[in-house]
Amino acid sequence: MDVTSIPQTRGEGWYLALMPPNIKGPMYAWLDPSRLYCNQQALKDCIEDLAQPFLNDPIDLVAGIDAMGFILGAGIANRLAKGFVTVRKEGHLCVQSQSAAYSDYTGRRKVLEMRTDVIKPGTRVLMVDQWVETGGTMEAAIGLVEQQGATIAGIATICIEDTEGGKRIKAKYKCSTCVPEHLQHQFNSHHLDSFTTFHQPASTLK
Repeated sequence: MDVTSIPQTRGEGWYLALMPPNIKGPMYAWLDPSRLYCNQQALKDCIEDLAQPFLNDPIDLVAGIDAMGFILGAGIANRLAKGFVTVRKEGHLCVQSQSAAYSDYTGRRKVLEMRTDVIKPGTRVLMVDQWVETGGTMEAAIGLVEQQGATIAGIATICIEDTEGGKRIKAKYKCSTCVPEHLQHQFNSHHLDSFTTFHQPASTLK
């Protein structure tokens, strides 16, 4: 699908077909979700789908995880008319902060940081990231929020894969994703039927 084209009929999760497969190898994510952000209608529909389950919920603040969670998180915060706070990678905050170590989907050890002057005990926070694969990043961010006495109001992300960590998150929190149930198995297997529309499919990886 052309990155700027908008189909006449926009079915559930239609924009997921805009995401191309990884062609660079195992140190990268298996697909590129950010391509759908290049399509204004896709970005709008994605944000609307993620925000919809929380429109009537008592949410005080939206937290987006570095880096792609900033895009979706800010969009969802705007849709919900709430403030937005960032969960940063180590070394970017020049104010008092708390930190949490974690391992991402590649197994690399990293550190997240969050400012301590915004969240108060009892604040209801909606957590947003682009993707949840192993769950390590999201669980570290949740820990930072909960350490400050806040409550997790929910999780919003394009996809939560059915990994051990993904299942833990789904079982514990209200979650909003863009993936229809009938496509979940494709996301779990890291291969979408829509990859066939791209000139260089994932099978070309060395």
